[in-house]
Amino acid sequence: MMQLKTLLVDDELSAIEGLAIRLDAFAEIDIIGHATSVDEAIDIINREPPDLIFLDIEMPGKTGFDLIKQLQPERCPAIIFITAFHQHAVKAFEVRAIDYLLKPVKTERLSEALARVMENQKNPVQKHQMMEVRDELVQTEFPNKLAKAAPQYRLEQEKLVIQDGKNPVQLVPYNHIIWIDAAGDYMCVHTRDETYVMRARMKSLVKERLPDDFVRIHKSTIVNLNHIRQLEPLRNSEYFAILNNGKSLKVSRTYSRNLKARLMG
Repeated sequence: MMQLKTLLVDDELSAIEGLAIRLDAFAEIDIIGHATSVDEAIDIINREPPDLIFLDIEMPGKTGFDLIKQLQPERCPAIIFITAFHQHAVKAFEVRAIDYLLKPVKTERLSEALARVMENQKNPVQKHQMMEVRDELVQTEFPNKLAKAAPQYRLEQEKLVIQDGKNPVQLVPYNHIIWIDAAGDYMCVHTRDETYVMRARMKSLVKERLPDDFVRIHKSTIVNLNHIRQLEPLRNSEYFAILNNGKSLKVSRTYSRNLKARLMG
């Protein structure tokens, strides 16, 4: 079996020790060292280039993204980000990380991430893609006029990143989402073919993550305006929103005026 020279980078030694214990169960992993800072990691990489880096994002001084900027073309390993903060998922995918794991790392998710690494080792374009990303990250610090003029695609403008810490990260295009409703501490994201579950608050989801096409119609429901076919009036200024797929959603009086204004343009 091919072994992967693996470097663990995290400013918390306890996190490194815990991850090392979990990785001991995987014969394909050969831990060559650990680092608690980006500079320390670069020193190790220069001495013995790894095949894989488990990389924390939030570290004092320099972040995990700063490390990627310093990678050399001939020494470009696979990257698996490990962090306690789910909001970094978007940028992790923008830099084409193999995977993104939330702390504490579950063994099942770790196994899935390593399977992706092994599969990507067979892909000759992976290293080229990572170096393109490195160049893009460096360019953001030293932009030229051409870079300023070129519009950049950003993942969070097109897709909702769903990460619950147990399952692989899901990237769901916003135009595929029909409606979202609350289920306890979780949100159910409904598309035509599937329902995804994510941990999030209704208020922050509307204000911080969803595009303007998504409107709250009930204390527990958000709908994509592009999927509403018609409104059926009820008593007390309430409505049923009839969706293109035939689903009916209750529109409460609190939100009905804003919904009608949005539909009427």
